[in-house]
Amino acid sequence: MMKITKTDGGVMISGIDCFSVMQTFDCGQCFRFEVTGNKAEGYAFGKKIQIMQISDGELFISPCEPEEFNSVWIRYLSLDTDYEGIRRELSVTRKGDKSLALAMETGKGIRLLRQEPWETLCSFIISQNNNIPRIKKIIAALCKAGAEISGGSETDFPSPETLVKMGVDGLFALKTGFRAAYLYDAAHKVLSGEVDLEAVKAMPTEQAAGELCKIKGVGPKVAACALLFGFEKYDAFPIDVWVKRVMAEYYGGEVSGKDFGAYAGLAQQYLFYHRRYIEGENVK
Repeated sequence: MMKITKTDGGVMISGIDCFSVMQTFDCGQCFRFEVTGNKAEGYAFGKKIQIMQISDGELFISPCEPEEFNSVWIRYLSLDTDYEGIRRELSVTRKGDKSLALAMETGKGIRLLRQEPWETLCSFIISQNNNIPRIKKIIAALCKAGAEISGGSETDFPSPETLVKMGVDGLFALKTGFRAAYLYDAAHKVLSGEVDLEAVKAMPTEQAAGELCKIKGVGPKVAACALLFGFEKYDAFPIDVWVKRVMAEYYGGEVSGKDFGAYAGLAQQYLFYHRRYIEGENVK
């Protein structure tokens, strides 16, 4: 059972299963955190936060009060979710799948963060044909420029209104490249209500993906990433070069995301982590 204890400057959380700071924050699902050893430090929901792994079942979060942990971070970190139960369900859905079983063991500490939908959508628009260090730099620059325009803080991700005020040229000046037009179009469509993110969250995954794909530059992969990491659509199954390798090498190309059921997105993360971080060093 999870226990929350208030300490000087933060809260100690004990009794946690299936959570690794390193695996969760370094598997490509978020871009505003830096991971150093057993510690992740960064920004979410307009707050700067540090999350430290004390042991396999224990975290220290600071600065944080118990009330804030219960209202913000328990959901963000998915600590209110029975991951052992989800893993059992995946094992039943994919009975006899040795590749997934191995990946689930090596990536046991991965949890799907519940990120803010707008920020997640923009982050994965920026991620197109990009690498993680550069994505992080662009997002940091975007937050700084947004704060100057809105009069807010760099801890906040700029709103659709702020991006529209920046304009395509202002966004391009932040070294977003061809993605500037995509970000502007996303902001314009969300601000006008043409794409309603709250409505997207309530839609079935396939319909939700179609709605996000109304935005210029948003295709199936970006939509799937946004839905999985920002809209709690756990059956979304993003396919990139590493997942394509997994599907070809482990399954002979005969398995699709739908074969992994309601938690296909988590299965994708386990397989991605195993292929990219465990076996990836052997790939040229």
